[in-house]
Amino acid sequence: MSTILYTLIALSAFAANSLLCRMALQSGDIDPLSFTAIRLASGAFMLLGLLLWQAKLRQLKSQRAKPLSDKGNNISALSLFVYALCFSVAYVDLNTGTGALILFSAVQLTMIGHSVLNKEPLSKVQWGALFVAFAGFIYLMLPSATVPSFMPAMLMALSGVAWGVYSIRGKSCSSPLQATSFNFLRSLILVPILVFLAVVDWQGITATGVYLAIASGALASGLGYSIWYIALPRLKSSQAGVVQLTVPVLATLAGVVFLDEQLTARLITASALILGAVLVFLMTKKRSL
Repeated sequence: MSTILYTLIALSAFAANSLLCRMALQSGDIDPLSFTAIRLASGAFMLLGLLLWQAKLRQLKSQRAKPLSDKGNNISALSLFVYALCFSVAYVDLNTGTGALILFSAVQLTMIGHSVLNKEPLSKVQWGALFVAFAGFIYLMLPSATVPSFMPAMLMALSGVAWGVYSIRGKSCSSPLQATSFNFLRSLILVPILVFLAVVDWQGITATGVYLAIASGALASGLGYSIWYIALPRLKSSQAGVVQLTVPVLATLAGVVFLDEQLTARLITASALILGAVLVFLMTKKRSL
């Protein structure tokens, strides 16, 4: 498959993740600590199952098993854990618009900052496209944004930085499925802390909350992040950062389809601005896409 298709699938998974998290956390079906623990654990088990299935297929085809070429690393695993935890905890006290503004602003600053520091300069057209895309993003999210409390805002910003770091480190992975699997497995070392804290401050969870957390972890996170790691080596840091501005658009459109939210002129206008600007950014200089 092409880089464009991998990227679109990954971005759709991110949007689904946002929708699942919002449905679970803002409805009170599960607390953020339990959600994060189940999300990471289910993602790890799904990916481990895929690795074993891949090895079994090779065995059936009488092919020699490949050695594990990419076992992830502690920094990526920690970034994944920090992102997932801070995202869940912050969204309890932030509305969707405010959370998205803070999260994706932090992601942009992290990834484009990395791009500039690593001498991947942007052209004037790209800077202009980035400005238009971000303006469209703010236009989309601003009506639902409110002045946030300090701690939730800091947690969401930290979540964005952590996700930016996780994405940047994925550019050098040699085996996306292996790298993602081991990053999830490594993150499980910290999950018992979440379980302990959740039990201490037990608020109760529903079956719906558990199902949403499993779907978020196994499908939207586990599979989605593996596909993202396939696309990342083919994208520049600036490109990988900018395309993620489409996630709130996709998530909002999904809300219209699945949550019966209203399709407004603001949504249509903002979507056109963001998607058009992202396309211009990616087409400029005709690089890796």
